[in-house]
Amino acid sequence: MRIVFMGTPSFAADILEELYWHHEIVGVFTRPDAVRGRGNSLEPSPVKTCALSHQTKVFCPKTLRDELVLTALKELEPDVICVAAYGKILPPEVLSIAPFGCLNVHASLLPRWRGAAPIERAILAGDEQAGVCIMAMEEGLDTGDFCISRATDIADKSAERLTAELASLGAQALLYALNALEAGAVKWVAQDEADVTYADKIEKGELNFALGDTAVELARKVQASSDGHPAHVRMAGRDVRVLDARVIEDEEAPTLEAGELLLWRKRLLAGSAEGLLEILQVKPAGKNEMDGKAFAAGIQGIKQNVQPWEELNA
Repeated sequence: MRIVFMGTPSFAADILEELYWHHEIVGVFTRPDAVRGRGNSLEPSPVKTCALSHQTKVFCPKTLRDELVLTALKELEPDVICVAAYGKILPPEVLSIAPFGCLNVHASLLPRWRGAAPIERAILAGDEQAGVCIMAMEEGLDTGDFCISRATDIADKSAERLTAELASLGAQALLYALNALEAGAVKWVAQDEADVTYADKIEKGELNFALGDTAVELARKVQASSDGHPAHVRMAGRDVRVLDARVIEDEEAPTLEAGELLLWRKRLLAGSAEGLLEILQVKPAGKNEMDGKAFAAGIQGIKQNVQPWEELNA
């Protein structure tokens, strides 16, 4: 099939890469170059990088409502438009261009977690499973019928690992859906509006440690964190990004209050509003990643006396 693909992050790029093996990609739409990661230089999106490596024409419009953009899209004559984490709402003029419509690879088990941050919200809510759905796009926010879903256990997977796994599942599901669509054998399922939840975008600083959090909530914040939305805390006066942590249940462990740190049996423990958190891996500001024990080695007296951890904005 002739496909126009729309997407932006690595999740979408992984799906696009798989599509190249099976279909004709006639054009790719992605967000404009932006500052990504460290430094102030503009960088292309992962989807743009993938498309250019395959010599595909790339479009980076600021809006899809521009007449010149709509004309260029129509001239590509797509059979179907495939979308994955594009970051823009498709107007009605776009939704009606391709004969087979627009398919969205959405990283949740619809109707749970419609919206911008389904993977992170699933982790933060303590969901047992995450997944992907292939959805027929319409004007509403992730309200369309879906034809295929794939699920996986969240367990202790980081947001990065879970995103990569869901991208792989999403690519497989999309290929299956495209075959069924072309054969006229696709079966659509309406979403149950009674079960809808919304995945609002992760706000700046939302995943930082807070004194009112339980150990379970802190561990989930770390699990849901990423380079774009890190989990930060101030430990013994030092700004630190927490990369890995887990709740511990050890009857011999000391009792710590929220905001207290202690190195106990070579394990860096943090007290919370309820329960103990073991800090496994951190990245202090301006330094390399290190394990919790190595970080604690630079904190005087932490073996004998508790030291403070504070909210970063305190």
